[in-house]
Amino acid sequence: MEMKPNVEDKVDVQYSDVETGKEDEKEDEIEREQWIGKADFVLALIGFSVGLGNIWRFPYLCYKNGGGAFLIPYFIMLLGAGAPLLILEVGLGQFMSQGGITAWLICPLFQGIGYANTVIVQWLNIYYIVILAWAFFYMFHSFTAKLPWETCGNWWNTPACVDDYISSSNSSGLNSTLDVNATRVASVVEFWERKALKLSDGIEDMGSMNWPMAGCLLVAWITVYLCVFKGVKSTGRVVYFTATFPYVLITILCIRAVTLPNAIEGIIFYLKPDVERLKDSQVWIDAGTQIFFSYSIGLGTLVALGSYNKFKNNFVRDCIIFACFNSGTSIYGGFVIFSTLGFMAGKYNVPVGEVAKSGPGLAFIAYPAAVAEMPIAPLWSILFFFMVILLGLDSEFVGVEGFVTAICDLFPKQLRTGKYRKPLFIAGCCFIWFLVGLILIMEGGMYVFQIFDYYCASGIALLWVSFFEAAAIGWVYGSKRMYQHFEHMLGWRPDPWNRICWIVFTPLFCASIFIFSCVSYSPLTYERSWGEYVYPDWAIGLGWVMALSSIICIPIAATARMIMVPGSFNEVGLLERFRYCITPQLKPYQLRREEAKPTIIMTTGVFNIDTTEPLNGNPPPYNGYSKDKEAELQYMK
Repeated sequence: MEMKPNVEDKVDVQYSDVETGKEDEKEDEIEREQWIGKADFVLALIGFSVGLGNIWRFPYLCYKNGGGAFLIPYFIMLLGAGAPLLILEVGLGQFMSQGGITAWLICPLFQGIGYANTVIVQWLNIYYIVILAWAFFYMFHSFTAKLPWETCGNWWNTPACVDDYISSSNSSGLNSTLDVNATRVASVVEFWERKALKLSDGIEDMGSMNWPMAGCLLVAWITVYLCVFKGVKSTGRVVYFTATFPYVLITILCIRAVTLPNAIEGIIFYLKPDVERLKDSQVWIDAGTQIFFSYSIGLGTLVALGSYNKFKNNFVRDCIIFACFNSGTSIYGGFVIFSTLGFMAGKYNVPVGEVAKSGPGLAFIAYPAAVAEMPIAPLWSILFFFMVILLGLDSEFVGVEGFVTAICDLFPKQLRTGKYRKPLFIAGCCFIWFLVGLILIMEGGMYVFQIFDYYCASGIALLWVSFFEAAAIGWVYGSKRMYQHFEHMLGWRPDPWNRICWIVFTPLFCASIFIFSCVSYSPLTYERSWGEYVYPDWAIGLGWVMALSSIICIPIAATARMIMVPGSFNEVGLLERFRYCITPQLKPYQLRREEAKPTIIMTTGVFNIDTTEPLNGNPPPYNGYSKDKEAELQYMK
């Protein structure tokens, strides 16, 4: 097939040195950063994905879903869905050298995946940092001789307050100073609800601004900005501390925890296998969603981090190292948590299950209550919340880097040129997100936070995006073709297991868990010390609108791509439009010597198209278009 562009068309043909992997320099080429040190990329992966979910969610799911038996569905989901998508996202970013949006020009019909990634990570950046504000608040209040949540008698306490955290659970009418039907509330719970959150009665009552927490939120955002304002050059240096030092703190806390009385009971409770639980479909759903959460699949940030690698980097090796650290940290963190909870349960002679919690309830209620019972309680409290800050900090600033990378690669001439444009853009993003985040730390902000957490970065949204990632590469672009790209970068061909997963297992797992999640969906509620809060219908509707804001990106972008193909529908049919929209837009250096062909940049009256003939040699499906287009390509035999 010979390609003959019309002489009147505006066509720019570029060739490249495919042997060295370097594209011919252009005068207006925009320089893109790369990781400086060899360990920068792996540490950034660890820093972003190894976070609070590994500490406060995995151990709880493990004990809830059969203890050690939960590791069976966990590792099945990891090998069948998590790891293949991890390698796919990182490899895609490294191959395309683009952020989460423009990397999907490898299959332009599915560029909506990149937009969906960016929407999700933006929601995540807004609400995740609120957890850091809470941790800063608790750490600042730990610099005292006696922790303020140890006892009652403070101005924020009520007559229902008791010092005993355990006996306050599900107790009523036992304190002679209370009414017969009154409910006891632990001092640690009242500190969380009345001092830290200043919690109102519901989302209908947002109340006033929580100014001390607003100050903590500002401190968190300033810290994040200082970590990312210079791009990967600063991020790559910061992660050497933020990604490694938490392991020092976890080890210190683990040594202290396992030496506490009754710690072994907590560990047995954590790991004792209950094989019968594997018959419950909810166990498999929890395993799958935990993999996607803890490995940060579907956020586009893995693509962004991989895009700063050198083209020949061994990203498969890096992904394996990261996977070992991620899952290993989840299991390791469980020993810290359940050793401490075992000590607490033994102290009050109650089952471990009565003190086990997940999420913020673990970090800001159960664990602080346990720390208060230890000798030198303020020291252990400071270490614990400093660990929480570090675990959350690199997750947050790498998430910001992922969003910024996607936008900067979408508008490189505007944001990647000039010394101050990108730092100012990052500052603007951080400031806007800070202003939006103020809603989440008002007196009714916790109710809004729960909507963000339940809907915006929910399993439903992530599973939807992950399904289309696997389908786009495995079914449409071609897993074999993607493996050719991998071989080009690595110099060797990876094991075919990932290809099989992209085609069969990953879409199957994602679709199955997505359907189960939709079928088993229950409206959001929030547990408070004075009773369960049921969200009004309008708040539930708001949550679904926020969830759909990312979900609809994929079909909308695909439809727009099909419509914007040059030529009328009479001239270009649906099949030709589809073939054109799945034609990869690659740079010459991304092709091997036997595949290298000119890259044709065609300017049309609608948009710019940068096309390269696919690896199978089939040209884009055009025989010509109407003469009123600014440019026209004709493919002739």
